Amino acid sequence: MPTVCPTFSIPTFTDVLDARRRIRPYLSPTPLRNYPALDRLVGAKVWVKHENHNPTGAFKVRGGINLVSRLSAMEREQGLYSASTGNHGQSIAYGGQLFGAHVTVFVPQNANPVKVEAMRDLGAEVVHHGPDFDSAREECERRAELERKRYVHGGNEPHLIAGVATITLEMLEERPELDVILVALGGGSDACGACIAGKTIKPKLQVVAVQSDAAPAGYRSWKEQRLVTDKMESAVEGIATRVGFELPQSILRELLDDFVLVSEDDILHANYHMIEKTRNLVEGAGAAPLAAALKYADRFQGKNVGLICSGGNITPAQLADVLKAGA
Repeated sequence: MPTVCPTFSIPTFTDVLDARRRIRPYLSPTPLRNYPALDRLVGAKVWVKHENHNPTGAFKVRGGINLVSRLSAMEREQGLYSASTGNHGQSIAYGGQLFGAHVTVFVPQNANPVKVEAMRDLGAEVVHHGPDFDSAREECERRAELERKRYVHGGNEPHLIAGVATITLEMLEERPELDVILVALGGGSDACGACIAGKTIKPKLQVVAVQSDAAPAGYRSWKEQRLVTDKMESAVEGIATRVGFELPQSILRELLDDFVLVSEDDILHANYHMIEKTRNLVEGAGAAPLAAALKYADRFQGKNVGLICSGGNITPAQLADVLKAGA
């Protein structure tokens, strides 16, 4: 087997606080902003957590720094293998650059070129393989086993989850009145982090995960209480997986309040609104929480709603599609 995290222990709130201590020298807290235009659209007080303002343009860098900072000198010297559609790969590459570890990232053949360029700029070797994320992941796992590298899974890593849980920690410290947090789900680390930090700080907080109905493996895994493989037809690479992951799903079964699906068109139109109303570049996964807030607006009327804008790494071609959808 590849060298992996030795345990699937569930991160605690103490782990989240320790992750913040490790991350803080390298990352400043991201903005949490209210936009009256989004309030009107949703019928609620809406606060956007701008993870697109991180140096990699996405939330996952928090987990990458936390995890790589904890590795042994031998693990860093031998090098790290991971698979990604882009944002997770950037996070591990960023951590590798900070702490002196060579990183190889396996990506699908059609990977977002903006994210691929960013990974290479951070010093990572990028290997294209297969038609989708899970094909790249399976090849990465095979190579990591063969070459005895430290394999960093995108979901089954407690230190990644503890790192990204600092997002919700920051949100509730700044806005303790939040009633609900909506978070996009691909592998599930961000949703898990929202549950762990959010439920500890504010037990009545509602955490709702969001996924595309064109790639619903995570949703079905949560609903059916088992790991499910399903279609992967989503163009939103940040949430495009065809299997559920063991550690995130075990956490979500215990702590997640609800899980909803939105359509690809819902995400496309929400992406337009996010760019127009916040004046930020936002990728599809970063707009998925707004898509859910709009689709299920009746549920959120009059509430204080937090939307985690997970990233802003959108390609010019994707941006053109978003602008066309809003025209």
